[in-house]
Amino acid sequence: MKQKTIFYLILLIALLFGCTSNRQSPDILPFIDIRKNYTEKEIILTDIADVAYVHLNTEDDDYLYKDFVRCITENTFIVADEVSGSILFFSKDGNPKSCFNHYGAGTQEYTGKGRDIKVIYDETADDVFVKCYDKIQVYSSMGEYKRTLKLPQHVSGDFVDFDDQSLFFMDKYKVRLKKLYKAFEKDEYFVPQTENDSSYFHISKTDGKISDYLIFPTNEIDLTMYYNDGTASWNEPRNMVKCDEGVFLTHCDIDTVFLYGKDKSLTPVFCKTPLASNTTPKVMLEYFIEISGYQFFRVLFENSIRFGEKKSYFRDKQTGEIFREKIILPEYKEGKLNIFSDMLGFNGKEAVFPLDLFELKKAYSENKLSGKLKELVATLDGNKDNEVNVLARFK
Repeated sequence: MKQKTIFYLILLIALLFGCTSNRQSPDILPFIDIRKNYTEKEIILTDIADVAYVHLNTEDDDYLYKDFVRCITENTFIVADEVSGSILFFSKDGNPKSCFNHYGAGTQEYTGKGRDIKVIYDETADDVFVKCYDKIQVYSSMGEYKRTLKLPQHVSGDFVDFDDQSLFFMDKYKVRLKKLYKAFEKDEYFVPQTENDSSYFHISKTDGKISDYLIFPTNEIDLTMYYNDGTASWNEPRNMVKCDEGVFLTHCDIDTVFLYGKDKSLTPVFCKTPLASNTTPKVMLEYFIEISGYQFFRVLFENSIRFGEKKSYFRDKQTGEIFREKIILPEYKEGKLNIFSDMLGFNGKEAVFPLDLFELKKAYSENKLSGKLKELVATLDGNKDNEVNVLARFK
């Protein structure tokens, strides 16, 4: 197995502590200083994306669902229904394409529904990857069983369609295990001690074997959050988001975001100061994504309330300025969106923002809708139709 060891992390972060201006120099690694108060600024969604309102057709009862669009490709929306366990395929204009249901305990079935599974669709190969627990079942979009990919033991985390040959995984199990045993004062014997973090790896789309590791030096920071009621939670704040160039990896332990390119290069692109290890209570960089000349990111501020306080920001790449995020949908008066709380199914170029149909019907009756969104909502039945989706094709 090929291993990539990263010997640098955030050497430039020491330069950041002396900066006081909201406008950043183009010569240093972009960063957020969480000691500052940033003003809120509106972004009109239609200024950064071509927007379409899509209702997934419900004339056929087989295509009614409970959940959201969680996977989109060039031509397709995919939904995993929480009630029946069916996986549904719709065209980009909302028309049904196909569906299948292999929910069950059989060797060629998946045992989860809705959010309990993760679905990725390789449209070119017509491979539907359905992850549940320790395996991935592979089907065609018509539901024909193709193969089973057995995952390494206890793998828990996210994965993306990286290239024609591989899926890229981020396994949170090792981090969780170490924190769990430490919290209960278990012997180090129970936790494998390693010199690096091998939680990122590729598996073959053909047989599921690990084909490559992306290795970071081990950097253990206690990110346990304690609450007034005497309870605690063990954070696993490493996240990844697919982008057109590869994958953005947010590594909270080292307060840095890396771009893991399609050529398997690793480049730091953003960071936070002060370090999480130097803040009390802890402040952690959670998510990052780059869209239409802006860098969007979310920061978790630990406090006595469970899950802490989450604040969303964006950085204008052209000016270097940072603001609190407020995304406006112009045809929905008083309606606003959040990149990380509301955006689903991002494929590197497009994303879906689901809109609650009950709330839309209420807004319609109060004359808060306009344009094509108003026209669409007027035709829908709030008691039986699927939700409305905002399809944003970023410029």
